[in-house]
Amino acid sequence: MATVFGVDIGGSGIKGAPVDLERGALSEERYKVLTPQPASPEAVVAAVREVIGHFDHHGPVGLTFPGVVVGGHTRTAANVNPGWIGLDAQGLFREALDRPATVLNDADAAGLAELRHGAGRGRGGVVLVLTFGTGIGSALFVDGALVPNTELGHLEMRGKDAERRASSAAKDRHELTWPEWAVRVDEYLDLVERLFSPQLIIIGGGVSRKHDKFLPLLRERDAGVVPALLRNDAGIVGAAMAAAAAG
Repeated sequence: MATVFGVDIGGSGIKGAPVDLERGALSEERYKVLTPQPASPEAVVAAVREVIGHFDHHGPVGLTFPGVVVGGHTRTAANVNPGWIGLDAQGLFREALDRPATVLNDADAAGLAELRHGAGRGRGGVVLVLTFGTGIGSALFVDGALVPNTELGHLEMRGKDAERRASSAAKDRHELTWPEWAVRVDEYLDLVERLFSPQLIIIGGGVSRKHDKFLPLLRERDAGVVPALLRNDAGIVGAAMAAAAAG
């Protein structure tokens, strides 16, 4: 199989790498640039072109987006520029990059990778993958099938979007200690557990590499709570998987 490239577009960084789809792992060390501010479509396309150009890659590309993506169109843009709302992002990237491109929600991509190659491998029932970063992304699976674009970071918690209180960016913004942040994460997990009764919750995003700092502080609950095995590479791997599946 030709190498498939994955790009993970986040609110703070844009990172990408070629992906070995058999192993579900990056085949080269990822390359990252800061997300341009403002993160307009034109500026993000230029950043993505830089990431891909670093590897001189010419094949298909999968791209994640931090918002709702339906049929390649970006419907929301909470952590990037509002110019993305209603845009045919998939068409934009195909034209700008001059190659096949597939666009999907960032947490959905991370979830697909974790269910195929990571902490959710072989798991049935209801599995929820949560990515804690600039916001809180979510991917909901029922017996391995994805329910796309759940965007559970925007559930209301104490009168605000939950991600405003419990994302890892909120931890930094409010200078919270790990125990202080764990209390907020617990409150958020209570909310999603009450709504969806998952059997397994997988915690991903950049903060997952420090899972030993906060997972032991969380309360026991009906759902198992485990760190993402692919850590912050899950979005890149999932994006490449989606591009390969698109053919």
